[in-house]
Amino acid sequence: MTQAKAGNTVQIHYTGTLQDGSVFDSSDGRDPLEFQLGSGQIIPGLDSAIDGMAAGEQKTVTIPAAEAYGDYQDEARQTIPREQIPADIPLDVGTMLQMQTPDGNAVPVQVAEVTDDAVTLDANHPLAGKDLTFAVEVVSVG
Repeated sequence: MTQAKAGNTVQIHYTGTLQDGSVFDSSDGRDPLEFQLGSGQIIPGLDSAIDGMAAGEQKTVTIPAAEAYGDYQDEARQTIPREQIPADIPLDVGTMLQMQTPDGNAVPVQVAEVTDDAVTLDANHPLAGKDLTFAVEVVSVG
């Protein structure tokens, strides 16, 4: 049986959970996730965990935050005066927005806090700083 190695196209079914057991993502009811192993298309820790697995193989692996979406970075939060945000922009806590960097790149941010005077935006990935557990089944290795 072919074992997955860097460069292979791999299809997996997965369920990702947080430490409290809540599911943050799953392929349940969808087509398997397809990616090229070792190409950076998925988080590094999961990529490493799948290396060497064969079609039909299952395992559960916990990926530390540093090998998933990285550690939470306080400097990725920015508080700006509310009047600098156009009135038509929704500012509910949890809303995802896009900001543009000075060099023109789009950066996704989440509304973290809203007061009468200011809005705090968080550019950390929503799963940054969290250890993630994945139940994985390799569907195919090509």
